[in-house]
Amino acid sequence: MNGLHGIVAEFDNPEDLVVAVHKARENGYTRLDAYTPFPIHGLAEAIGFKDNRVPWIIFIFGVLGAAIGYGLQYYITTINYQLNVGGRPTHSWPHYIPVTFESAVLLAAFAAVLGMLALNGLPHPHHPIFNHSRFELATDDRFFLCIEADDPQFDPSETMQFLRSLDPTGVEEVPE
Repeated sequence: MNGLHGIVAEFDNPEDLVVAVHKARENGYTRLDAYTPFPIHGLAEAIGFKDNRVPWIIFIFGVLGAAIGYGLQYYITTINYQLNVGGRPTHSWPHYIPVTFESAVLLAAFAAVLGMLALNGLPHPHHPIFNHSRFELATDDRFFLCIEADDPQFDPSETMQFLRSLDPTGVEEVPE
């Protein structure tokens, strides 16, 4: 929206930020984000964050890793290279368990890391919020609420007025 990423309000403490997020959601804003120096209990729920795809990605790739590990061992010992060891059957499944478990853990771990990076849009070397003049304080002791310009309810002057009504220490437009 005309080179504007959003409008950011700065708060002194996490309680004021959580209250501001609740008020913003009550007023119909849906495209907002909060930036804090540490995790705040209840903030993700207040923002409306419900994305739980990473556990499903981990589960699916864990099952896939187990299937690949088991299938590869089965193929090698039963079909491709049958070897009679002590008269045991070629499909002796208890011996497949360690490799099956390890391949499941390996694929699940890779899926967790890569899935988290993909779903978070990382690596993202530059984000417009870094254009905020005081944003470096988000890693120290300040709390920021950004209502993004692509929010359906976003109007620059009304959103600025709304954020000022939340009693922040500062409100500033953030360019793209």
